[in-house]
Amino acid sequence: MGCVTQWVFDIVDRLGAAGIGLLIFLENVVPPIPSEVILPLGGFRASTGAMDPIGVWAAATMGAVAGALVLYALGSWLGFERLHALAGNRWFVLSSQKDLEKGLDLFERYGNWFVLGGRCIPIVRSLISIPAGIAGMSLLRFTALSTLGSGVWNAIFVSLGYALGERWETVEGYISPLSRGVAVLGVLVLAWLVWRKIRQRRARGGVQEKDVPRTGPPRS
Repeated sequence: MGCVTQWVFDIVDRLGAAGIGLLIFLENVVPPIPSEVILPLGGFRASTGAMDPIGVWAAATMGAVAGALVLYALGSWLGFERLHALAGNRWFVLSSQKDLEKGLDLFERYGNWFVLGGRCIPIVRSLISIPAGIAGMSLLRFTALSTLGSGVWNAIFVSLGYALGERWETVEGYISPLSRGVAVLGVLVLAWLVWRKIRQRRARGGVQEKDVPRTGPPRS
């Protein structure tokens, strides 16, 4: 994390608010880059007069929306039908076709809230763009919700960095455990999905073996 923080410092010092926007764009596409470092640092730099706070917020929000659109495009390219077909293969262990159908129904009901709220949760704020694209959410609606959610998230952390001044790094100390917790939870959910799919496959294999009629030895 120390190397990443120094890299963030270098980018911001060289490019200013544009650097903030670039880093937030990358943070949305590559979640391990921490926005809890980038945004408070931008707020701190603004508090010293080196940057305009509104400019920092605007650049961060544009970068966030641009990154979200990249992953939305990826999800849209993949599409529900293609993913549904992949889920029918034995080697696809992440989910079943029935799970995808339930997920699509859930996203169609509450997708607006998923996108809006997800933009304010570490790691999820990046990944939520992919199911939005898969589900075929309207591009205009997705962009509007992403802009609103990202704008709120960015405003909070830029303001914290501005208010804390030289103590801006304390923000990372509070948010980093949450980010790690979300990452661990994601890994556990992924492991559970794989384990469940393998168990279901073995169960179906056992049932098929029982259904095969057994014949005795051939008569002479």
